[in-house]
Amino acid sequence: MLPLVALVGRPNVGKSTLFNRIVGRRLAIVEDTPGVTRDRQYAEADHDGRRFRVVDTGGFTPRAEEQLVRAVREQAEAAIREADVLVLAVDAEQGLSGSDRELAALLRKGGKPVLLAANKVDSVRRADALDLGELHSLGFDVFPLSAEHGRGVSELLDAVVERFPPATEEEEPAPAEDRDAGPGGPVRLAVIGRPNVGKSTLLNRLLGEERFVASAMPGTTRDAVSESTDYKGRKFVLVDTAGLRKKRHVTDKVEVFSAQRALRAVERADVVVVLTDATELGVEQDARIAAQAEERGRAVILCVNKWDLVRDQESEAKRLREVAARHLQHVGYAPLLFVSALTGTRVQRILDLAAELHDQAATRLKTPELNDWVQKTQDEHPAPLWHGYPVRFSYAVQIGIRPITIAVQCNRPQAVDDAYRRFLLNRLRDRFQLQVPVRLVIRRKSGATPRGRSERT
Repeated sequence: MLPLVALVGRPNVGKSTLFNRIVGRRLAIVEDTPGVTRDRQYAEADHDGRRFRVVDTGGFTPRAEEQLVRAVREQAEAAIREADVLVLAVDAEQGLSGSDRELAALLRKGGKPVLLAANKVDSVRRADALDLGELHSLGFDVFPLSAEHGRGVSELLDAVVERFPPATEEEEPAPAEDRDAGPGGPVRLAVIGRPNVGKSTLLNRLLGEERFVASAMPGTTRDAVSESTDYKGRKFVLVDTAGLRKKRHVTDKVEVFSAQRALRAVERADVVVVLTDATELGVEQDARIAAQAEERGRAVILCVNKWDLVRDQESEAKRLREVAARHLQHVGYAPLLFVSALTGTRVQRILDLAAELHDQAATRLKTPELNDWVQKTQDEHPAPLWHGYPVRFSYAVQIGIRPITIAVQCNRPQAVDDAYRRFLLNRLRDRFQLQVPVRLVIRRKSGATPRGRSERT
């Protein structure tokens, strides 16, 4: 296990900016608004050849009683318990607050190495102008720095690495992830949906612990946050995302960033769970979210949450299947599950399906079987004539995975309209039992002539 560094501090002192600076990429949302970070966010980093993990935490408020703030504090406390080294971030311009002092006292009791990052010191002149003597009164080593500009961060990391436990064999670099890895590899699973449909609660249930902040308040999750787990001997990376609303309802700058991160999480995922609420269906919005996943070639699981609140489950399931058939035709091939994140009903089935879809998306279909499919299809249901001329398919071969991509040679590609293309896709899915995105590339047959009278029927 790699050593873990936890960044803690009260809201709006620059922890997320420092986190991004340490990991070398913009993972955490940074905004000059207290409370943007709510969940723990982990990433790997490297300093002078020593690899470690770093965790960004929500702003720590010692005695807050409001439910959401209390949940954020509990997440920060969990990070403190598991960390090897703690970095207490404070705002050097504002000086120490009562919350800073209370948090420092809490960290001191833990007996772990604590370093104090005095953030927002942008230059030597600024450091001379600020009175940092008060910070030394806490008894920690103080490192003036600017997370935004990178000044002083290297010196902080030198001290962090010195306080790590001795390196172990487990810290050897792992092989890079292969996006096109075959069946059996790690599964990256992102959960997306409208606000307050239960995404964080579902992921906590899958993990078996309160890893993500879950609250009845819509918009609790702001960033795309991931956590790993093992299930049936296989690794899953579970990604929680911010709730996606209609664009005309999104006015807050942080919410715009959150939506962008959610869609980026979809692009990086292998499988996307589109989660909706059984008690408050948002068919139009859910269809748009599912379409975004399908357009990016990601396998989709349609998941109806809060199933424990439905009284007549049999008739409601039938109705919802009919609704999905009408409004979610573009992902009509996707599995549909009825779950309860609160009670745990059928939630493990999500992981089983995700593993199946991950492997299916990497399937290599045999060329003879593809050609048998295309010949039988055109024999039974030939394409419509084009200006009186026949449209014939001669050869099919798979040219890609994730999504599965099939190239089909045709004498008149321009004649294959959207309706017949959808027909081919449906027949292909039926033939090979595919529940993942498939792309068809219609190519001109080598040597074919657009208009050859010898081919007129």
